[in-house]
Amino acid sequence: MKNSPIQVLLIDDDEDDYILIQDWCSEFQVVSCQLEWVNNYEGGINSIAQNQHDIYLIDYRLGESNGLELLSKAIANGCCAPIILLTGRGDRQIDIQAMEAGAADYLEKSQLNSALLERSIRYALERKRAERKIRQQAALIDVATDAIFVCDLNNQILFWNKASEKLYGWSQEEAVGKYTSQLWDEKNLLQIQLASNLLLTNGSWEGELRQTTISGNEIIVESRWTLVTEFEDKSQVILVVNTDITQKKQLESQFFRAQRLESIGTLASGIAHDLNNVLAPILMTAQLLESRAEDDRSKKLLPILISNAKRGANLVKQVLSFTRGIEGDRTPLQFKHLIYEIQQIIKETFPKTIQTTIHISPELWTVSGNSTQLHQVLMNLCVNARDAMPDGGKLTIEAENLSIDENYTKMNIEARIGNYILIIVSDTGIGISPKIIDRIFEPFFTTKELGKGTGLGLSTVLGIIKSHGGFVNVYSEVNKGSQFQIYLPALQTPETIEDGDIDVNLGNGELILVVDDEDSIRDVTKASLESFNYQAITASDGIEAIALYAERCHEISVVVTDMVMPTMDGLTTIRTLQKINPRVKIIAVSGLASTEKIHAVSEIGVQAFLFKPYTAKQLLQAISTIKN
Repeated sequence: MKNSPIQVLLIDDDEDDYILIQDWCSEFQVVSCQLEWVNNYEGGINSIAQNQHDIYLIDYRLGESNGLELLSKAIANGCCAPIILLTGRGDRQIDIQAMEAGAADYLEKSQLNSALLERSIRYALERKRAERKIRQQAALIDVATDAIFVCDLNNQILFWNKASEKLYGWSQEEAVGKYTSQLWDEKNLLQIQLASNLLLTNGSWEGELRQTTISGNEIIVESRWTLVTEFEDKSQVILVVNTDITQKKQLESQFFRAQRLESIGTLASGIAHDLNNVLAPILMTAQLLESRAEDDRSKKLLPILISNAKRGANLVKQVLSFTRGIEGDRTPLQFKHLIYEIQQIIKETFPKTIQTTIHISPELWTVSGNSTQLHQVLMNLCVNARDAMPDGGKLTIEAENLSIDENYTKMNIEARIGNYILIIVSDTGIGISPKIIDRIFEPFFTTKELGKGTGLGLSTVLGIIKSHGGFVNVYSEVNKGSQFQIYLPALQTPETIEDGDIDVNLGNGELILVVDDEDSIRDVTKASLESFNYQAITASDGIEAIALYAERCHEISVVVTDMVMPTMDGLTTIRTLQKINPRVKIIAVSGLASTEKIHAVSEIGVQAFLFKPYTAKQLLQAISTIKN
């Protein structure tokens, strides 16, 4: 301090007091100071306003003026330097008024000496520096993004920063003095009790808390508690730092759900492949027998067999729609037509106790999609909504244009920047419990009674929408209803109308090579082809198929080959056949058809693709199409 003299201003109308204080200042042992003197009230006000001094000494008596008034006015005008009030004689009331006005200290002249004055100046400056440091620290706390607050052991708030105001909605003036239970609700009171016990034992605690603010917002915070001693007049307090991780947890939940669904999809797709190989020969054999049946009993039973085989095949296709995202044919289409079709179905088949409302934005954008699959999506959601309202309610279908920006993509890991159409299906039904909402898109998971649901409805919805490049959000509250939001990438092109079915023509004795590792599928396919005036030869794998084709390539018109086979897979088989004959006509077949696989065979020149199990009519249509 001796290297940096303290600038002291004395405001006193008595010159003798000035000379005396100047002498005392020269005797200071710890600090060095430079004393200036002003002998009147106005001069004092002007000097303080210039803010050129480190500390001010103001006499209580300033002629007809009052030093206490000067002190109050100086502080009101923004004086930040400490002010010490000097009084001629001890007056308890004046001392109290001085401290209330903001004086750093008060000294009685009759008892004043060099040591007392030096100590008072030094303490006043040190306290001011400490206060400034505290203000700086408080300012740093206020700009922190974490909610930082201090409470006593009874959870009464003692300190509250700006981020706490933002997170919980309470201002500092409203929060300080209140208990935390008055500011927000804890979702798990047992966890709070255990955390408090650990805090008192270990001096700190960390964990995640779920809270509901007064405004009703549910938040998740990463909370860190530290036991602190000597805060204000409290012997022990708790310093709490809460980080809002609500958005982070939501994204984690989306990621883990996507991982879980992917794992389930891998398992389900393998099962679907085996089921297809079982159903394909059953369906084709039943159709073959139906065409030859003569007795009435067979004519009645075979359609039942065919119908149930097709039903099983459709279930498998639903699983594959979820697990592999089968695309199907895509055309630009206007979604409002699908909504109007569903509205008509609802009107004719749903209970009259369900009130349906449709809201479609004008000039709704088109999407690139398969109308059959998107119709299925909408139908599944509406049927679920109906089942959720056994006593009636309101079903609302909405469609609107939506442009997704970067900010939205940060809140949803599946969203991409661009234009979408948003389809919302809402009901006022029983809602979905938070315990199971993350499982509703899993295949075969259902809350419906036995026989009333397969558990494939929502998994199919998810699979179809994802295969269309979109995503699904769901919001639900028990006893208040559910809302499913479907996002589909939008186009700026007009819709097109899909072509109808292709007529089936009988063969003219053409030779078809059937390649499949399943004996039953080879046999029934061969028999079906021969029933429609084709010839057929079979191969059990790619190697045998290549040998047969090399021997009879000039006779074989079309090759029908499975894509998943041992020894040599379908893609390798196709490429080898094309080396023998670049113009070979090929129909690829698979029960495990991913979008990538369909694209892959299309890129190498395969003219048609069939999904197992396929009907004889579908096979004949494919052959008729590519041989012409």
